[in-house]
Amino acid sequence: MFLESPGSITMEVHDVPAIVAAVRSVVPDAIIMIDNTWAAGVLFKALDFGIDVSIQAATKYLVGHSDAMIGTAVCNARCWEQLRENAYLMGQMVDADTAYITSRGLRTLGVRLRQHHESSLKVAEWLAEHPQVRARVNHPALPGSKGHEFWKRDFTGSSGLFSFVLKKKLNDEELANYLDNFSLFSMAYSWGGYESLILANQPEHIAAIRPQGKIDFSGTLIRLHIGLEDVDDLIADLDAGFARIV
Repeated sequence: MFLESPGSITMEVHDVPAIVAAVRSVVPDAIIMIDNTWAAGVLFKALDFGIDVSIQAATKYLVGHSDAMIGTAVCNARCWEQLRENAYLMGQMVDADTAYITSRGLRTLGVRLRQHHESSLKVAEWLAEHPQVRARVNHPALPGSKGHEFWKRDFTGSSGLFSFVLKKKLNDEELANYLDNFSLFSMAYSWGGYESLILANQPEHIAAIRPQGKIDFSGTLIRLHIGLEDVDDLIADLDAGFARIV
């Protein structure tokens, strides 16, 4: 079984211990994997919650500077031989430069994550009060967000990625005008680096999300990654963006 918690678009946090227990009750020897990129492998100790294999795009928070591509897989003793054998057979190997860049990023991981947490939560709280944003701001550390109680129980912090929903469903022209004119936010799919990013999403078109009919898709969903810039400057940039879609 494969999980991602929180989901990287709608940002809901799952009750991982309950899911693991349910799976084990039906298939005791099932291998359960999780994408732990949002928590950078340190804010959520996946193996302590019964996960067998924890993977992450180390390109994001571990590297931290958007200048290398690398992934990691960490597993328990039960899966180690199988994971090692498959890595060997597939020829997976990291080059020396990428290994160095990643080790450099690890030296500042703790302080960067604390800043991502602090800044993203401040932006999320500001967005939650903005008249052009729906009641839902999808930030795991924000009370009222989906799975907040599981985040509070299982995580030791949050990172910079979250989403929110505009009251208005923007057409293509409005969306282009909104996204193309930010001063600090850049448009990009990846995240986890020092820079702040913004992207519009259409989760209603994702097959894994569509069946959950209770989700309201009547407004445009915007995903943010809050980087290491001055948080007040980021809020001012977002506020200027809202002025363009009035």
